[in-house]
Amino acid sequence: MKIDNCTPVTDFVLAGLGIQDNLQVIFFLSILLFYIVTLIANLSIMIITISDRALYTPMYFFLYNLAFLDICYSSVVVPKMLTDLMSQKKMIPFYACIMQVHFFHFLGSTEIILFSVMSYDRYVAIAHPLRYSTIMSYNVCFGFASCSWIIGFFHALVHSVMTSRLTFCGPNIVRHFFCDVKPVLNLASTDVSLNFKLLAGITGTLAITTLMLTVLSYIFISKFLSKIKTSQGRKRALSTCSGHFTVVTLQYGTAIFTYVRPSTNDSLDRDDFLDRDRAAAIMFSVITPALNPLIYTLRNSDIKNAFKKLLKRYH
Repeated sequence: MKIDNCTPVTDFVLAGLGIQDNLQVIFFLSILLFYIVTLIANLSIMIITISDRALYTPMYFFLYNLAFLDICYSSVVVPKMLTDLMSQKKMIPFYACIMQVHFFHFLGSTEIILFSVMSYDRYVAIAHPLRYSTIMSYNVCFGFASCSWIIGFFHALVHSVMTSRLTFCGPNIVRHFFCDVKPVLNLASTDVSLNFKLLAGITGTLAITTLMLTVLSYIFISKFLSKIKTSQGRKRALSTCSGHFTVVTLQYGTAIFTYVRPSTNDSLDRDDFLDRDRAAAIMFSVITPALNPLIYTLRNSDIKNAFKKLLKRYH
């Protein structure tokens, strides 16, 4: 639909976190701390898994991918957020906004697909330990990881392309601390009903499908665990998937809450919706990437031993 007398928007203004000025320094330091933890913890996992040949297994191959994803995922949002917290002008060019939409959804959707792959890996490791290396061969693992990245990329491409083709004549204030699809769509001067249908349909289907596959893997895992007679055996089997289960619960809970619930232009203007979206976005872009490596490594003796070996090598 063509709009007469339209001056296309070239820059957006990010509304930010919506916090009081006297709290900005506290939020800046807190978010900076989480970001530093995200970088150090995930980089450590990547270095450890590469340096120790004992960790050349499917589980740690996927963990390496997850660590890399978490660094990139958090970096899409956090550096700009930190800059804006200490700045009066929270401007972002139109093209940079669309790029942020793309990479945020690209990395986020890749991560939830990878979670499903990792849950299947845990099922095979627990239910078929003798055939584990055969079933989860290098080619299979590489194929699973590649498919996760490819599907995530094209899923995000749909939203970024559809959003970039809209007409924006103003206002240009994005009511969020970064460019996400829903708050950007709310600024469009043309019909966005198709965009919202795609968001609910494609993103919702992806989230629910991967969640169902993950839950299905855990159902099979629980059935297998019920056949283990000794408590020590059950405890050992549970320890291999407890970290993954915790991370999945955190990620899916916030993602489904934010993107699968019904959305309209009116609801996007309501303060309670805005506050919930901001809180959910902080959870999966700031807090979860920092917690993921800690959750996976706190009770992981393999990672701890590999880390000790790495320290001895350089001392």
